[in-house]
Amino acid sequence: MSRTILVVDDERNIVELVRMYLRNEGFDVETAANGREALEKARATPPALVVLDIMMPEMDGLEAFRALRKESDVPVVMLTARGDEVDRIVGLELGADDYVPKPFNPRELVARIKAVLRRTEAAGQRREPVLSLGDLRVDIAGREVRVAGKPVALRAKEFDLLCALAQHPGVAMARDRLLNLVWGENFFGDARTLDVHIAWLRDKISGSTAKIQTVWGFGYKLVESSGPPEP
Repeated sequence: MSRTILVVDDERNIVELVRMYLRNEGFDVETAANGREALEKARATPPALVVLDIMMPEMDGLEAFRALRKESDVPVVMLTARGDEVDRIVGLELGADDYVPKPFNPRELVARIKAVLRRTEAAGQRREPVLSLGDLRVDIAGREVRVAGKPVALRAKEFDLLCALAQHPGVAMARDRLLNLVWGENFFGDARTLDVHIAWLRDKISGSTAKIQTVWGFGYKLVESSGPPEP
């Protein structure tokens, strides 16, 4: 498995600081100063993970992320301005694996990177079956979802969330557990992120006999039902 981390930020002092800490942990490091350069580097030498700042010249992080996701499922940790919730939500919507607000402790960033890589490596080693509930089919290994035989396009985190629910059909899963399973124990966020993704997921599988039910005050569960989806 590649040990190369691509660090993308137009602030040279941040790039050099992150490079130093990552190299101390045995990683190889490539750097880029904007989104356009990042895409070129990622295509030339596919990294194990990308650390991607949002605010950059020429091509910002969100635009670069959209382009990257059309070509690769490489894990991405996004850097955002502290308190900028809009950028955080958009990044998570696009499928970011984690985000770290600036200014940050470089040791924390390295810990987040390691956690994402562990989850990615573990997921790559597992060859899971196709999960079925009603007319819903979830191919975990192929990362494909079908409703009544028709493909359903899901973002990365939506797919991971559906997998977590589909692996335990009919079982109520707590919000905290779902957050840990899908975003990891080191995720810097709250249950609102989960609730937003549940709403998106419900909308995308609304035609299925498999429904996501709310267990009020606790969490969610996936059940087979012929009734309408919850609002």
